[in-house]
Amino acid sequence: MTNMLRNKNKDLEVRKREKEDIKTEIYALSQSISMSAHKARRVLDQIRGRSYQETLMILELMPYRACYPIFKVIYSAAANAKHNMGLNEEYLVIIKATVDEGTTVKKLKPRARGRSYTIKRPTCHITIVLKDISLYEESVVENSIGCFKKTGWIYKKKSTDITLGTIQGHHSLWFAQPKNYSKGLQEDQKIRECIKNYVQKNMRISSGVEGIARIEIQKRIDLIQIIIHMGFPKLLVEGKPRRIEELQMNVQKELNYVNRKLNITITRITKPYGHPNILAEFIAGQLRNRVSFRKAIKKAIELTEQADTKGIQVQIAGRIDGKEIARVEWIREGRVPLQTIRAKIDYCSYRVRTIYGVLGIKIWIFVDEE
Repeated sequence: MTNMLRNKNKDLEVRKREKEDIKTEIYALSQSISMSAHKARRVLDQIRGRSYQETLMILELMPYRACYPIFKVIYSAAANAKHNMGLNEEYLVIIKATVDEGTTVKKLKPRARGRSYTIKRPTCHITIVLKDISLYEESVVENSIGCFKKTGWIYKKKSTDITLGTIQGHHSLWFAQPKNYSKGLQEDQKIRECIKNYVQKNMRISSGVEGIARIEIQKRIDLIQIIIHMGFPKLLVEGKPRRIEELQMNVQKELNYVNRKLNITITRITKPYGHPNILAEFIAGQLRNRVSFRKAIKKAIELTEQADTKGIQVQIAGRIDGKEIARVEWIREGRVPLQTIRAKIDYCSYRVRTIYGVLGIKIWIFVDEE
């Protein structure tokens, strides 16, 4: 009897999960598109498994004619998810993208003296399935990592993962139950995005450097403490002394805090160009102004030498200088011991949107060895 009850409970749990999956999945179908299935499949292979925003960016930059009808299908599916189901477009991912062959339209091309011939126009049907991964993001990442793990190996996503908690500290300090852990991460991401958007709108800088090195968040029961480490805080506070209060009001409106107090403080960094985030913003501003990437990297290395760093490595990937073939270029100056656990290395990855595509910047700065 006990085994029967357990099996019934398992079946009920499986059915509940299936119902939840149906609620978070959005289907879109476009039929009889005047295009061959091979051409549409070539584009769908590039966007399958990617996020909604990244997919739109890829489709805008790809030179194929099949991108436009696929773009319309994905856009309409995301609009249905937003208006009908109340889902957020930031957490939509394309989990399924298929194309099937449709009917072949035959037309007769008239010619004199009985030399007319038929023109065959193939059609296809495109199916797109989007899914909201905000509730399943943590479990998907854990499962995907666990499939490839081996015992006795050290796994890291970047050079600062091993040193967290020993040499370097965390940027977010709070405790939460496993059920509310994903909500806490999303909340931190919204806070950081809100602060960066406010700084972009209110700081008047010709070079485009925001100057935010890092944002630390400390959560308590009735208080949220936010510490913004900036390289150029005068540019934000100057002119309007109440800008910090305005920033607090914007964050409170964005997250609808009622029972929690919010406190924002700004601390100045003595050597701003010794931090990779500020340095990446400087290089990104130079690349947007069509400066040669080698000149931008060498200028950035000169700025870090003034900050008394022991070594730096800068890597840029993508369609550098507008070349058709993407490549990776990197320059290293000094020592950058990525495999030494005692070494304190600051790391940053940054995206730049230019006229000729998206470029990725990675910076490693060797600060000190303990």
